[in-house]
Amino acid sequence: MLQLDGITLHFGDRALFDNISTIVNPGERIGLVGPNGAGKSTLLKIIAGLQNPDSGSVSISNEETVGYLPQDGVEPDPDLTVYEEVEQAFKEILELRDQLESLQSKMENLEPGSDEHNQAIQRFGTVQQQLENSGSYTLQADIERILMGLGFDEEDFIRSTTEFSGGWLMRIALAKLLLRKPTYLLLDEPTNHLDIVSLQWMEKFLTNYDGAVVIVSHDRAFLDTVTTRTLAVRNGDLGDYAGNYTFYEKKYEQEKELLEKKYENQQKEIKQTQEFIDRFRYKATKAKQVQSRIKQLEKMEKIELEEEQSNIGFNFPPPGRSGQIVLELKNVVKKYGDNVVFDGIDYEIERGDKIAVVGPNGAGKSTLIRILAGLEPITAGERKIGYNVEPGYFAQHQADELNPKNTPLEEMKQAATDQNETQLRTILGSFLFVGDDVFKKVSVLSGGEKSRVALAKMLLTSGNFLIFDEPTNHLDMQSKNILQQALQQYEGTLMIVSHDRDFLDPIVGKTLEVQPGRLKTWIGNVSYYLKLKAEEEQSAEEADQKKKEQNKNEGLSRKEQRRLEAEKRNALSGKIKPLQKRLNKIEKEIEEMEERKSEIEEAMAQPDFYDDADNVKEVSMEYEEIKSGLADNLDKWEEIAGRIEFIEEEFENDSR
Repeated sequence: MLQLDGITLHFGDRALFDNISTIVNPGERIGLVGPNGAGKSTLLKIIAGLQNPDSGSVSISNEETVGYLPQDGVEPDPDLTVYEEVEQAFKEILELRDQLESLQSKMENLEPGSDEHNQAIQRFGTVQQQLENSGSYTLQADIERILMGLGFDEEDFIRSTTEFSGGWLMRIALAKLLLRKPTYLLLDEPTNHLDIVSLQWMEKFLTNYDGAVVIVSHDRAFLDTVTTRTLAVRNGDLGDYAGNYTFYEKKYEQEKELLEKKYENQQKEIKQTQEFIDRFRYKATKAKQVQSRIKQLEKMEKIELEEEQSNIGFNFPPPGRSGQIVLELKNVVKKYGDNVVFDGIDYEIERGDKIAVVGPNGAGKSTLIRILAGLEPITAGERKIGYNVEPGYFAQHQADELNPKNTPLEEMKQAATDQNETQLRTILGSFLFVGDDVFKKVSVLSGGEKSRVALAKMLLTSGNFLIFDEPTNHLDMQSKNILQQALQQYEGTLMIVSHDRDFLDPIVGKTLEVQPGRLKTWIGNVSYYLKLKAEEEQSAEEADQKKKEQNKNEGLSRKEQRRLEAEKRNALSGKIKPLQKRLNKIEKEIEEMEERKSEIEEAMAQPDFYDDADNVKEVSMEYEEIKSGLADNLDKWEEIAGRIEFIEEEFENDSR
């Protein structure tokens, strides 16, 4: 059990945490939520022991461990390959292996039968046993399973860590953490660097994880799938909700409405009390009552409403009307040296299309959209842009193009067309730049803040074909909702690369799947695509299994096939025979009971039946017992008959 007791932390005059306490039990799945700046990441660092609170304590038992994944800033060893870096998660095992090799070399140089040799043999056996108990012999399989689940190919295992971007380095750090299997797994925005395939794998992994998981994430679908409890950080307090993010959101709205009603009632009471005090303050006959009400006001615990960000919203400038065909790729080839990304692909985008682009990292998603945006030259083929098409493109690296000497507001003014300063500050506010934040220099902003400025600038464009590459990575829930609503109302053509299903689903009507060397369009949003994809993969697996069975049977002689079929029939008979025997017995009992029931009913229909009270009582009791027994036997018959039917169906399926 992990316990937080009275955690308090101040940043200047502001209390980030004000005497908060909670317990995290082993095996729990917890979402840690709250607005940006509320202290979610700080709380994870306090739990991980990387930051000290002003007061309070975090306690766990000696046998339990804590693992922490930050949002960024991981630095693997540049001299190691991916596999070697991940293997460092098991330093104890590596040290035991070194000891074993050292002992083996030592024994070769010692005289057999000597005391020293015997001691070395004994120590060798102990270390070998420790290695077996530590999981050393499944280590390679475990590492490969986790790395491939997170999107690495086998060829990547031997590549240097220096060859990978920041997003992939975060995956390496995540792999090391998952392999350590800490009792309490703390993850700060783990989905930012995952594609849709790795994200689904991650959801399954965390759902089945043996330890407790505490997750900070702005991916609603991810939180809803994985978590079953929510801790909400707000105004220095920590709320506890027994459900996932959607449950928390509904419950929080109900609490807020109730608090607002209590606040209104209290304000009325305060007003009435103050009016009485003001009216009778100088009347000697009312002095005692006035003093009583003054004390009442002083003792009253004032209800304070949380400061909510106003409902900011914006619309894109009306885009100019393009031709029906917005963009067309014909037999396009794209190579980087010997690396062929696309070899003769065709693709067409029509006016009004809203397309989500999904697929594994490394398949060419970013290359494709840069080709579509006209920023990446093609090796061969044709890229044909439609009539009156004005593309607009957003990618994370665009943050690097901001002028470090400018403020966010100055950057917006440079990109503005006819928007005034109030409108520009409203848009910046929707991306968490409020008050004096708009006057900070770009040079002092974090990477995430710069990305938000770059995104806000793009929203001023009047383009009619907008392309976004992972626009939600540094946005909180409110900012994502604002962007989502604006894109839903956008009248032009749209393409978005993202793994955030909750963000994409209300916006898009098509899903473009990018796989190495090929494209496939699915009609529908991302959730619908994933459903169809899962059904397709299941059908393919079933067909593959059936083909394997057929090939297996084709390789058998007719005599062997008859023998196997006979064995299956015997096995079936062995399973069904005892059940059939019980079924026959129950059927006989039912038949006898129904006959006796009919006899009693005939007797009860006779006019003189009720003349003998004792007989009536005895026969009526027997009648009720038979009815009850019949009902029980019919239930038993249904259950056994169902089991026989199920076994026969299994046999039929296996025989196909």
